[in-house]
Amino acid sequence: MYSFEAFERLSMEIETSRGRALLIADPHIGFELSRGLRIRTHFEERLAEFIVEKDPDLLVILGDVKEPIGLSFTMKRLLMGFFSDLRGILTMITKGNHDGRIEEVAGKFPHVEVVEHALMDGLIFLHGHTNLPDVEFSEGYLGHIHPAYTFKSGGASRKTKIFFRVGRFLILPTINPFIEGFDVRQGIKMIPFLKDSREGEAFLPEGIYLGRVPL
Repeated sequence: MYSFEAFERLSMEIETSRGRALLIADPHIGFELSRGLRIRTHFEERLAEFIVEKDPDLLVILGDVKEPIGLSFTMKRLLMGFFSDLRGILTMITKGNHDGRIEEVAGKFPHVEVVEHALMDGLIFLHGHTNLPDVEFSEGYLGHIHPAYTFKSGGASRKTKIFFRVGRFLILPTINPFIEGFDVRQGIKMIPFLKDSREGEAFLPEGIYLGRVPL
């Protein structure tokens, strides 16, 4: 379920003035704690292995690094392990609505920076749950809504994760293979600056263009 190929499909790389940047969204580490699971998936350990193997110059996590909104002892331990496993890879977190008090852990790691949003080479990176900051940019990357698309055939329906473009913004799917995602037609309403959008373009993680989706 969390193979290198799965993580590869749900992430993306871009070239920046700071080198090769790996973008991922919404890991929701510790999701087992909030969803009543009695088993440990060790998902965050496999994710860290993938990131280390990719060895980017910069890792950008587009918010919701963790699932529980608070910061319990267990959650703190999971984050400490994850940031340690990144082995010094420069990491920028655009803080999400689940990332309360994450600075208390991130602050212990010189290679991890937590920001509300980041501007780089005219690109803006943010989680997507707040209003758009008043800055100039050409293109934006965000997460927050775990975009997915529901295919319907006869009486059956199947939901699959997608990358979703609305104007200048590209919304990444959750990197967590255990989280299915929301149909983007409902999810888009949770992004204040995109909630009135009329349509967007959907892409499967494999890069296949699905076409325009009315919202």
